Order: sequence, then structure tokens, then C-alpha cells
Amino acid sequence: MSGTKHHSALSKVSFAGLLITIGIVFGDIGTSPLYVVKAIISGADHFSQLLVYGALSCVFWTLTLQTTLKYVIITLRADNHGEGGIFALFALMKKKTTWAAALAMIGGSALLADGVITPSITVTSSIEGLRLINPHIAVLPVVLVIITALFFVQQFGTKFIGNSFGPIMVVWFGMLSVLGFIQITHYPEILNAVNPKYAYDFLAHYPKGFILLGAVFLCTTGAEALYSDLGHCGIKNIRISWIFVKISLLLNYFGQGAYLMNHPTPVVDLNPFYSIMPSWFLFPGILISTAAAVIASQALITGSYTLISEAVSMNFWPKIKVLHPTTIKGQVYIPFVNWLLWVSVCFVVLFFQESSNMEAAYGLSITITMIMTSLLLIHYLYQRNVNLMLIGFLAMLFGTIETSFLIANLHKFSKGGWFSIALACAFLLVMIGWFFGRRIKNRHISFVNVNKYLHLFEDLSKDNSITRIATNLVYIIKANELYQIESKIMYSIFNKQPKRAETYWLLHVNIVDEPDTFSYEVTQFIQGTLIRVDFHLGFKVEPRINLYFKEVLKEMVANGEIKLSSSYESLKKHHFPADFLFVNLDRIMTQDYKLSPWETMIMGLHAFTRIFSINDVKALGLDTSSVIEEKVPISVERPLNRKMTRIN
Repeated sequence: MSGTKHHSALSKVSFAGLLITIGIVFGDIGTSPLYVVKAIISGADHFSQLLVYGALSCVFWTLTLQTTLKYVIITLRADNHGEGGIFALFALMKKKTTWAAALAMIGGSALLADGVITPSITVTSSIEGLRLINPHIAVLPVVLVIITALFFVQQFGTKFIGNSFGPIMVVWFGMLSVLGFIQITHYPEILNAVNPKYAYDFLAHYPKGFILLGAVFLCTTGAEALYSDLGHCGIKNIRISWIFVKISLLLNYFGQGAYLMNHPTPVVDLNPFYSIMPSWFLFPGILISTAAAVIASQALITGSYTLISEAVSMNFWPKIKVLHPTTIKGQVYIPFVNWLLWVSVCFVVLFFQESSNMEAAYGLSITITMIMTSLLLIHYLYQRNVNLMLIGFLAMLFGTIETSFLIANLHKFSKGGWFSIALACAFLLVMIGWFFGRRIKNRHISFVNVNKYLHLFEDLSKDNSITRIATNLVYIIKANELYQIESKIMYSIFNKQPKRAETYWLLHVNIVDEPDTFSYEVTQFIQGTLIRVDFHLGFKVEPRINLYFKEVLKEMVANGEIKLSSSYESLKKHHFPADFLFVNLDRIMTQDYKLSPWETMIMGLHAFTRIFSINDVKALGLDTSSVIEEKVPISVERPLNRKMTRIN
């Protein structure tokens, strides 16, 4: 299916589409009522009407301006053929500058860090509700068992449990609405908190009002994930279902506020979310909360796989093993990421112990992601020639909001925010080392015009004095220009060890900015002797080059362009197929020249990231039984500073 058709299909609004959207898009932001109000009152100096009204006013306007206006109305329009997320936004840039790449890497790294904190805090918050039934229950073992089971089932795909996500989340949002509405009927005056005056008074006059913005910010942490899931559900389904989700969230937030106003002396460890539940409903409520927390965690885990998969395609991340455990379009499973996340989430749970401690680590990294998205979005709107006055207004509005949230969240740094920043920095170092390391290596790639070597290919293929290495010799090339080829491939074929073959194949893989492009083109430089195949793959298409190459060969045989019978007479009469040999070149930096300190550091990072990377043979899905690997030096012409003296 083409990207355009795929996009139009997703854009159709249907009951099933809305149900799926509610199940997989709003898990993160939908479970925020578990801990947002609790975080606000636990961080406050004293309880007062201004605290409750002001905080709720901030929550309302944050969901309205940040989530609804920025993401649902504006950012979702910046779709790359139906795909969303910070890397898809970067792919939309007409001119991909270094600073834009840096913004995308910073935002992506912070979003990955958020993928570690979200499962930890949501599952722990839901299970902590059991303490209202039994104060002595051991929460951590239950949390670790649930998290371990969640990560263990990822390798089998989530098709089965995914079908139940929508109905469960509808029940969850329905529960939020009913519980909140009942409390509001007991204190309807709480609805006055919609007035932005209360938000202003809270920030200006409440002693820790501005600092508490860090807790308020937790209500919108799932907005970035909402944009990332655009490709799964489509813009119309997300926008329509958001109306239901936002009303449910606001009813619950205001219901918790109404409860606090009717019970004005809250204890420190009180969680208003569970306090508004009738005692008879407490256990079912905890079960529904736990199910919602697991779904929210699943959404972040799946999102992390997608994010890394896109990062690999865009050369932001080392090539790693990507699996497709189900037939669901776009669903991937990355073993390395799965178990890295599992270890990280378990560490967070054991290190912070309580969800209230995790709240300090939560929010800071995702604030950075949102700022990076805003900067890229403003640049994208500028490239699209949107009215400069409108761009300036949006930049000022979102800049003010997100800078305020960042400053407020920085207050959390010493209390746990350092962990998410450290985690984001670790991911960022991997991206920087891989992306800029490849740039340094690619800077020293030299290309030659293939037309100058056509007679050499013809002569070599017919030279019986050289033992034939294979009937079909295949090279993966990186030259984007049709008539160019790396000089190192020429060196491998003609100089290092002359490689005689009947047909030379040059395969070029072009990862394009559109997500679902799936096409190829063939150029025969010498009929039947030197053939180039260009694969054009979207950044969400798995590069299974061995499989795609076989399909190309079948079509070329069917069209009468080539013959694939063995070239050996003794085998041809028995209808043996032709043999193929792939040559993979690994470029190695030599030590005979000096890099700048910055480049030396980058290449050191690049060498480290290669530890986690798989080679091109595995990354492109080549048949390892028919591949030879050669190491070739990256040479840079560097004259000696002084003449060497010969001693006879």
C-alpha cells in the first residue's frame, strides 16, 4: 500500500478506529489522574482554596493550550504521509541542517528516557492503592512481577492483548468520568476553577505555586506519545476521541478537587484518586487502574521500539536486530531495547521505591522533548511559508509555557530528575557517536564515475587467467548518484584481489523520507555484466534486501532481461540455479593521520556504539552463508611534514 493510500485509510473515522485509538494512543496521558493531584498536594506548603482552585486551573489550561492546541490541533497536521513523532517531523524538513538533527536527537533521547519512567510510575501508583485495603501489603514484588511479565510477552507480539486495549480504556475513562462527576455534584463550585484568574493567582501568590508547575506538568506528559502514534490511528480518529478523553480527565481532576474542598485537611500520603472511590468499589477500581497502567506502559514500550526503528533508518542509532512478531503493520520488536528497558524500569522501581519519589524523576526529560518538538515545528511552519505573525505568536506562547515548565521541573533535579536526564544523556551520546561518527567516515569516502571502468569490467569478466570467484558478485554501494561508485569497491574488485565474475551487481538502498515507500529501479550499465539496482524504501519499511533482491531477480528473469541458470556446463544441464556471492566492505579508520579533539571524541563514541551494532550483512537481511567480508582502510592524503633521509 502506498503512503498516500495508507494515510487516507487511517484518516477514515469509524467506531472501530475510535476504539483502537482510545486503546493505544491515550494510555500515558489517560493514567495521569493516578498521580497528578497527589503530586501537587504532597509538594504544597499548606492546604488552601487557592492551592486546589489554582492547581486545577493550571491543569485545565495546560491540557487546553499544550495538549489540545499545540498537539491535537497544530502538530498533528505536521504528518509525514500519515506518520508522526519527532523523527517524522525531522524527516519533513526540506533542508536537514546539523542543528535540526541535533534537536531531533535530543528530543528522541528524552522521549526514550520517558519510556523508562512511565511504566515505573503508572504501575507502582496503581498497585499502591492496595494499601488502602491492606496497609502492610508488599507493593514492590507485585509491581516487579507485573513489569517482568509485560516485558516478557513482548517477544510474542501484542496482537491478542492489543485487541482488548480499547474496551478496557473505555471502561477506564468511563470510571474516571463517573467518579469525578459524583464528587463534583457534592461541590459544584469547583467548576469555577476553569477561570484563568485562579491560575494566575496561584502562580503569583501561592508560596510554591511556580515550583508546583512541575507537578501540574505531569497531566500532559502523554501528549508527545499522542503525536508519535499518529501513524497507527490517523488524525481524525485522534482528534475526535480526544474530546471524550479530555472530558473524562477534566471530570476526574475536578472531582478530586471537589473531594479535597470537602475534606480540607488531607494527610501527606493521601492519594485523592483512590479517596474518591466508594469503599465497596476500591478493589475493582484498583484492578481497572492496574489494567490501564499496563496499557499505558505497553504504549510507551511499543513507542520506544518504533522510535528506535525510525532512528536506525535515519542513521541516528546503530543498526540493531529488529523483529516483526505479528502481521500487524508497523509493529516491531527489538530484543536489545526490550531487555534494556526492563532492566532500567526494574532499577527505577527498586531505587525510588514509592511512586511519590518517582514523580520527581518524571516530567523533566519529557519537557525537553516538547521543547525540541516546538523548535522543529516552528522551523517546519517557517519552511511551509506560514504567516510570520502566527509563527511568532505560537513561538512566544509555547516558548513561555514550556520554558516555565522546564524551570519548574529543574527544581526536581536533585530529588530524582537527575536520573531521567542522565538516562536521556546516555541515549543521546549513543546517537551523537553514531550519527556524527558516520559523517566523519563518510566525509572521506571518494567516488568515481562507473563509466570510466566499463571496459575493465568487460575484460575482467572474460579473463580466463583469473579463477572465477562467483557467477554473480554482489556489492552493497552507498553512492546516491546513478553513475557513481565508491573507489574502495573498485579497489576491492580490481586491486586487492581481482574478482572475476560473470555478472557484477551493485545494490543501493535509499531510505526515503516517506514512511511506506516500497519500489526499485534497475540500470544495466553493461547488458548482463554490470547491473545496478536501487531500492527505495520508506523509513518504516524493514530493509530485508536479500528477500527483495530475489523478487527483483524473478521479475528480471520473467521479463527476459537475465538468465539465472548456472554458468557451469556440468550443472546447467541439470538445471542448477546460478550462484551468488555478496561482498561486504567494512571501512576502518587508519592511525596515520590526526583528527581534531572533537572528531577524536566522536570517533571514540562511534567505536563504542559499534559494540551494540550489527553489521550490514545482518541489518540488510543478507544470507550469511553467501557473504564474504573485507576490511578496507579509510585513507586520507596527508603529506609528511619533513623529508625522510635515506642512509645507504
